Amino acid sequence: MGVGSYMAVLSDNDIQRFIIEKKISIEPFEPTKLTPNGYDLTIGEIAIPKIGKHIVEGKVKIPSLTWFAISTEEYVKLSPDVSAQLWIRTSYARRGIMSSFGKIDAGFEGNLTLSSFNASSDQVELEIGKTFAQIVFELLLSNAMLPYEKRSGNYMRQKGITIPKN
Repeated sequence: MGVGSYMAVLSDNDIQRFIIEKKISIEPFEPTKLTPNGYDLTIGEIAIPKIGKHIVEGKVKIPSLTWFAISTEEYVKLSPDVSAQLWIRTSYARRGIMSSFGKIDAGFEGNLTLSSFNASSDQVELEIGKTFAQIVFELLLSNAMLPYEKRSGNYMRQKGITIPKN
């Protein structure tokens, strides 16, 4: 798959094949959420510490200039030769939502916690079950020597929003 010293981004066709081969798992998986080079992830829960809200159904308005966290509805599992990137949907970025996404390491398993900030001067409404980010899978040229669980594994098999204690 890889060309020379480059990583390969998986197409929708590759993603479906990797799911069949159990190199990627997305639960629940809906083929309609496939994009040409990724998969749309949905909002499973939202926490807004500033106003003491934690919702798992319905809609919530994120106040202006407020940090919040989202957990994906999807539980993702990657094999030792697959990593991934996250990208916010541009429809949210255009409304002033900024997100900081880290790389999803090869071998990771769990829900994803997405750290976000409403940088606009207006509140933004979010809804559980709506798409929020896209995951883009990359094939490594070889298996990681030590996959995520063996390196740190701090968030391995996390369910829901996970915020560090310190």
